[in-house]
Amino acid sequence: MATQHENHQGDVTLEKQRSKVAPPPLYKVLLLNDDFTPMDFVIQVLQKFFAKDREQATRIMLKVHNEGRGLCGVYSRDIAATKVDQVVAFARQHQHPLVCVMEEN
Repeated sequence: MATQHENHQGDVTLEKQRSKVAPPPLYKVLLLNDDFTPMDFVIQVLQKFFAKDREQATRIMLKVHNEGRGLCGVYSRDIAATKVDQVVAFARQHQHPLVCVMEEN
């Protein structure tokens, strides 16, 4: 938005006002541990939906297994929600109760 200013000669100048826009909030996508989903399936999910290599996926899977949850990535709200939906649908399709959630970063 611009603001008008008139100087002593009657000329009008416009000054551009800069508005500060906060960056959109980011969301963590997390996998939660359960007693039924095989470890290899969790690794497959991390590779397929989060572009993790085998070593990264294994590290995250072990964190899920040992600590109850593991961080898959941090995304904008729409992307995080899409990834959660994709993972849950894929797990159900393969008859696994894997839980994937998002929470604000």
